[in-house]
Amino acid sequence: MTKPSAAMREPTYFILAALQDEPLHGYAIVKRAQELSDGRVRLTTGTLYAALDRLAGEQMVRVAEEAVVNGRARRTYELTERGLSALREEAARMAAAARVVRDRSVRSTAATARTAPA
Repeated sequence: MTKPSAAMREPTYFILAALQDEPLHGYAIVKRAQELSDGRVRLTTGTLYAALDRLAGEQMVRVAEEAVVNGRARRTYELTERGLSALREEAARMAAAARVVRDRSVRSTAATARTAPA
């Protein structure tokens, strides 16, 4: 039996999720992560690039393209197979955790309805 991986931090989850459909540059990752998280995740430049460096080191993302735009270097990042696998595992872990509460709530509601006075 394999040991379950540790829970992924929310910013990391949404950075990977932002890259799920297509490669993006830093500012686009920030905007997409914020959109996907309904505004909960607001990445600063420092946080984003520290996370991207870490994720690249873990082979979850890689630089897809480097270009100079308006005299500034712009890197576009893409999700690797390893990153996609980690993202899917985290989504499954969170779904399983949500089922514990959702299923308990359904049972609790049904039990309350049966024991409530008429």
